[in-house]
Amino acid sequence: MASKYHRVQRFTGVYYYESQDKKIRGKPDCCYMIRYQDQYNRQRWEKVGWKSEGYSAQFASNVRNERIQQARHGTLPENRRNVTFGDIWQRYDKWLESGRSRPYDDRQRYRDYLKRRLEHLPLDNISPLELEELKSQLLQSGLAPATVKHCLVIVRQVINKAIAWGLWQGENPVKKIKMPQLSNARERFLSREEARRLISELGKRSKQTQRLAIVSLETGLRAGELRSMRWQDIDWDSEIIYVRGKGGYDRQVYMTNEVMSALREQWQITSTYVFESRHGQKTQDTSRAFSRAVEACGLNNGVDDRRQIVSFHTLRHTFASWLALNGTPLLTIKELLGHKSLNMTMRYAHLCPDHKREAVRQVSGLWSSSGDDPKSPPDP
Repeated sequence: MASKYHRVQRFTGVYYYESQDKKIRGKPDCCYMIRYQDQYNRQRWEKVGWKSEGYSAQFASNVRNERIQQARHGTLPENRRNVTFGDIWQRYDKWLESGRSRPYDDRQRYRDYLKRRLEHLPLDNISPLELEELKSQLLQSGLAPATVKHCLVIVRQVINKAIAWGLWQGENPVKKIKMPQLSNARERFLSREEARRLISELGKRSKQTQRLAIVSLETGLRAGELRSMRWQDIDWDSEIIYVRGKGGYDRQVYMTNEVMSALREQWQITSTYVFESRHGQKTQDTSRAFSRAVEACGLNNGVDDRRQIVSFHTLRHTFASWLALNGTPLLTIKELLGHKSLNMTMRYAHLCPDHKREAVRQVSGLWSSSGDDPKSPPDP
């Protein structure tokens, strides 16, 4: 077990751990746990309850003695199987290969943020309070709210799979957790001069990354969509790129002359995927050349707010922002970006020209200038 569990010296097989947030009479609240062997000689851990709820080490010891008697007589309920989060993760990890397009994201977050805290815990013992403490610790460590939310979503998905696979019964505790409030919507978009400098700098460092950036900037494609793009997804005659989604093609985007030129140059060096690694495989991440080019251009100098940081996603945001500034209807922007709802596109509404004010002025002119009534259909 992890070092946060302390043995209660007076009672065999009784442990406790202290809450970092919950207090009782000015001291950290503690949760009592018991350890015992079932009728199959498998070690089990079971949560008994919190001191603030009236539970004590003596009560936990009594529960343990009862469990030992049930195990001895073969009456220990089977629905108390000691399946841990780590047990389910091993199965979930195998499922990721076919169930997720980018399994390494879940694996990295589990390894870095969840494994040490949850791996050893039976699912019966993962309570909403346990997850609230996890959320609090991750936020206090400096993780972005979006990353903490992703971690909690992974926990929810793993437990849902345990239920679906018949490995555990119960209510998913993540349902009772309030997800962190996100305020990480990117606000920064490039000026035309900044975009020209960045593309030029990329050309000095990596021609493939330069072409990747040109395509993103002039189509609004996500980095993941660009990495998954195959040559068969491109219709040269119609000048269209078909974007892959779950179960088939998701939408289509239109190629500019610059995009077509960049892709024709890529045609000379790759085979299956449009943008490939040195080993001819699908690329897994954006080249370091991009971050180095951003640094060389000084685009992030003195910028502390993560919403203002220039990253590869800024190219997609710039594409949409330029469209909005040029008066493109939000519904059209939504379709080009592949947003699931118009609410996601409304972040660009403040950039659109103020057509509403002009429309109201025209209504005023309908009566104040000529005195005639606005044209209306004749009475039936």
